[in-house]
Parts: sequence; structure tokens; C-alpha cells
Amino acid sequence: MESNGKKAVVALSGGVDSSVAALLLKQQGYEVIGLTGKMVNSEASDSVVENARNVAAALEIEHYVYDASKLFKEKVVDYFESSYRGGKTPNPCIMCNKFIKWGELFDFAINSLRADVYATGHYAKIVSGSGKFLLYPASDEHKDQLYFLYKLKQEQLSKTVFPLSNYTKYEVREIASDYNLPTKSSKESQDICFIQKPLTSKKYLTEKFGTRRGDFVDILTGKKWGEHNGCYQYTIGQRKGIGIAAPYPLYVIKIDASKNIVYLGREEDNYREKLEINDLNLFEYSSGDEFDANVKIRYNMSARKARIKIYDNFADIKFYEPVNSITSGQAGVIYDIEDGHLIGGGIVV
Repeated sequence: MESNGKKAVVALSGGVDSSVAALLLKQQGYEVIGLTGKMVNSEASDSVVENARNVAAALEIEHYVYDASKLFKEKVVDYFESSYRGGKTPNPCIMCNKFIKWGELFDFAINSLRADVYATGHYAKIVSGSGKFLLYPASDEHKDQLYFLYKLKQEQLSKTVFPLSNYTKYEVREIASDYNLPTKSSKESQDICFIQKPLTSKKYLTEKFGTRRGDFVDILTGKKWGEHNGCYQYTIGQRKGIGIAAPYPLYVIKIDASKNIVYLGREEDNYREKLEINDLNLFEYSSGDEFDANVKIRYNMSARKARIKIYDNFADIKFYEPVNSITSGQAGVIYDIEDGHLIGGGIVV
């Protein structure tokens, strides 16, 4: 996209990726403005804002702070907590992208700051053609972030740019160092930004919900293996932290939140071929279509070949080979089998 003095609002997170994204756009001739969303009222959030402010000062660009804490609490934090309470394992980053980064922040950038384009430090490529915008993997195969972006809409993609799409993470850090950006030595951001170390998700949820004694039960025999302090402390496929001595390794196979039961089994008990995803967002295909594609059911797995059948607002997925740890609440994301572009996704039922 040609700059021609156009205005670009960059979602400045206080990290190295968004900092370099802003730098690159400025070098391309855009009028660049930094926009930082304040997600929670905490010292950590204040630190994010301060880091972003320092980057904006170093780049000599305008900087705005947008208080998104109310919506973030409702759409991300409450969603995270209620999902675990219901025996599901959520992905809060996807909801943050939908409601905050490409929700309130995107709208503020386009409508209030009058931006021509909205930019983030995500590693992804936007390709336009045939009247639509599609998302393709970035050049850095280790930083594929399409999984977190499947809920974006065509209107949003039409006004979004990803300046890092052709760079590797190593190259981004080199650029930050060459231009002495304040974030040149910053660490990778945490998966869950509102849970700060040394607090873990398990400790966070225990503090939130307290302890609630329940049973560990064998998925095949119904045998009681022991007791736990709350089913929300566990996720499907988990092996560590169960704390039960057994003749073989035990894994979490199923969670029944209504009865506060965590079902355990062997590793082979954790493999399945079929799943359903709902709350679909598709860039291609529609109800009645059936096709082969690659699918991820969690971010850090290799995509697996599957047969997809699309219905009105859900899809049936059948893997050609069984996969482990199919987890309710996670995202099931569908990729083109030939070139890896994003077809869409939904939430695992």
C-alpha cells in the first residue's frame, strides 16, 4: 500500500514488534501515530503505557492512550474466568484481537484519529485479490500468528497493514538495535497479559474461585484415583501437576465442570479424530461446502490434514489421523492445504 503521506495508527504495545512496525511505516512516508490500549488498572499496565510512550518519543510521533479496561474486563477477563469455571480452556488473545485491538482500538484509530491504515506488530501477510482480503503466513515460519487472527472481518483487513510480514523476528530485533529503540532488549510478551509472574493461571483461578474439592476418576474404569481442589485448575492433555502416583503416566482426558470431576487416563486415551467448532468466521466457503484442509486446535501444534464440512454456524472436522488433546474452548483454525492461507475458524465445542 502506497503511503503518499497517509496517516497510519500503530497499536503500540510497548514491545519490540510494534515499535519496529511504527519505525518502518515512518520510513515509508506515513504520518505515524502511536495508540496504546490500557487493558487493566495495574502497575504492569502502567509500565506498558510508559514503554510505549518512550517509543513514541524516540520516534518523534504522536501518542494516544485509550482506556479499554472496561471492555477488556467484560470480553477478555470475564470470558477467561467463566470458561475455566465451565471446564473449558479459553484463548483470551483471540478475544482481545476481536473486541479490543480490532474492536475499540481499531474503531478509535479509523473514526476518531482518521487513520487511513491501522497497523500492529503481528507476523502475518494480507493479500488482496478477487474482491477479498486473505491472510497468509508471514516470512518467519516460527512466528505464524494467523491462529490468533481468524476472527477478523473483511472491512478490518481492508484497512490493516502488517509491516513485519516480510521480516523474521531476528531481523526485527536487529532493526530495533540499529536504530537504538527503547525496546531493543525487551523480552517476549507473556501469553496472558493480565496474569503477571510469579502468578500462574492456576494460582490466579484459585484466588478467584477458591478451592472446591472434587474427584479424579479413571475415564475407562470409573475408579477414583484421588481428589483435587477444583476442576478449573486443569486442562485437557495435562500431565504435570496432577500429583497422583500411578503405575503409568496419567493425563487429563475430560472435565465435567457440573460435577467437578476430572477424568484421567493414559496418553492413548487422549486421541480423537472428530470435533465440532461453532461461532464460525470464514474467509472462504459457506454452508454445505465440504473440503480437505489443514487444521490447528492449538497455537503451538503442527497443522494436521482433515476433512471439513461447513454448516450454518458450525463445522464438523474429521482428522485423517487421530490428534491428542482436543480441548473445548480452544480455537479450531482452518488453513488452505496448498499455500497455508487462512480459511477461517471457530471455537471447539
